[in-house]
Amino acid sequence: MNKENVKLAIAPIGWTNDDMPDLGSENTFQQTVSEMALAGFTGSEVGSKYPRDPAILKPMLDIRGIEICNAWFSTFFANGDKEKTIEQFIGHMNFLHAMGARVIGCSEQSKSIQGTTLAVFEEKAIFSDEEWRLTAEGYNELARIAAEKGMRVTLHHHMGTGIQTTEEIDRFMAMTDEQVGLLYDTGHVYYSEGSQQKMLAVLEKYLPRIFHVHLKDVRDEVVAEVRENHLSFLEGVKKGTFTVPGDGVIDFKPVFKILDDYGYKGWMVVEAEQDPALANPFEYAVKARKYIRENTGL
Repeated sequence: MNKENVKLAIAPIGWTNDDMPDLGSENTFQQTVSEMALAGFTGSEVGSKYPRDPAILKPMLDIRGIEICNAWFSTFFANGDKEKTIEQFIGHMNFLHAMGARVIGCSEQSKSIQGTTLAVFEEKAIFSDEEWRLTAEGYNELARIAAEKGMRVTLHHHMGTGIQTTEEIDRFMAMTDEQVGLLYDTGHVYYSEGSQQKMLAVLEKYLPRIFHVHLKDVRDEVVAEVRENHLSFLEGVKKGTFTVPGDGVIDFKPVFKILDDYGYKGWMVVEAEQDPALANPFEYAVKARKYIRENTGL
């Protein structure tokens, strides 16, 4: 892959889980970003332990050769909370812009069950036609606001939310403007559909609108357990649904090839939340970096 086009980042969620703060509570911000740099990554997303003042955060990352590439933002358009969502989005966007990031990864969290004890497959959010309309309208508005600052908005399709399945991704993309992008997450598509083929089909279909990529691997045996026992998203995470590229069932070689052939420009982010007590974050970061180097030359 072209080193000028693609940069590699890793998310802090492997060190400390924002949805379950007890996972990795012992891992400090300084340790997290030091280990990211030591493992060979040059970018990071933003976690709950990161200082939110660019004047404090930027020097701490600069000394380690790390840039901020994105930070999660929850939208609530389907709920009808348009004004509050946009107001908070502007503050979030300005923080990211000050940090040098140019992509904003958003997730529509109305009705989401990802942080609850509900069964992720059986009880996921389903949007009505009106909720779809409100969501699409909201994202078109966010994309317009971001474009004024030279930034791009992406939708992070996610387990347990109203935009999880390939059909839901298709509907969202069809209803939104071209300037609304997709944050393509290998793990979430594979988890939802149980198919490498469907995972790759989403990538190929929306390449021109994929502005950010999450590299996440999946353990089939844990997904089977989640299905069989009607477990929640977070219970699955604790059991090890996700892992780093090269450690699960997904073959990333075609993912890298499709992105490379297209000339994808942007970040590829290793994002694999596990229980740090079971999966040492630094060890898994090194494992992911080695796998990506061997399969992309990056």
